[in-house]
Amino acid sequence: MAKRGQIDKTAKDFEASFLSVMLNEMFKDVGAEAPFNGGQGEAAFKSFMSDAMAKQMVRSGGVGLADTVGKEMLKLQGLS
Repeated sequence: MAKRGQIDKTAKDFEASFLSVMLNEMFKDVGAEAPFNGGQGEAAFKSFMSDAMAKQMVRSGGVGLADTVGKEMLKLQGLS
């Protein structure tokens, strides 16, 4: 069972990573005009926000990528 649990975690981590990249792309040109923007601090921490949002999306059910990836990983391990 440890292998199944690790596969589930890896699949969810993969989905979170994928969603983070997608969110970073979505937000890369989004910003507020002065004086309401966060300046260099906002730019530096925008990726952390995308990571946190992606992890929360996965915890809330995600987009189904983890399930598909997990099933394929189980097949590769002969555990289907």
